[in-house]
Amino acid sequence: MLKRRFSASFKRLDKIREFVGEEARAAGFDDKAVYAVQLAADEAASNIIEHAYAGLPNRSFECACEFSNDSLTITFLDHGKSFDFSNVDKPNVTADLSERKIGGLGIYLMHKLMDRVDYQVTTSGNILTLVKRKE
Repeated sequence: MLKRRFSASFKRLDKIREFVGEEARAAGFDDKAVYAVQLAADEAASNIIEHAYAGLPNRSFECACEFSNDSLTITFLDHGKSFDFSNVDKPNVTADLSERKIGGLGIYLMHKLMDRVDYQVTTSGNILTLVKRKE
């Protein structure tokens, strides 16, 4: 399992996408799957930065990647504010853009792009797990 620590800054999103993309490519995922993994990881990291660490300077989080049993597992661990993942309304993606509320697409996209998305609040911190099976 490869782990990296990233500062909770939107400026680091490129490095996060690069990290998970390299791991997905090394595991043999095609370009479409690599893009999906990168976008889901970008949304996950953005949510940590924007919501878990909102207003908290100089924070960081861990991102780990592991490939086994034909699946890539990406795990994010942060120590920010926890979040009730089950309490998020599904966005109305068919509504006119002018009628949609801002935000709320990150979790929706993670679920659409990945095969499994889990979120846990533990004594070790908030753990978000994204799993993509190799097809």
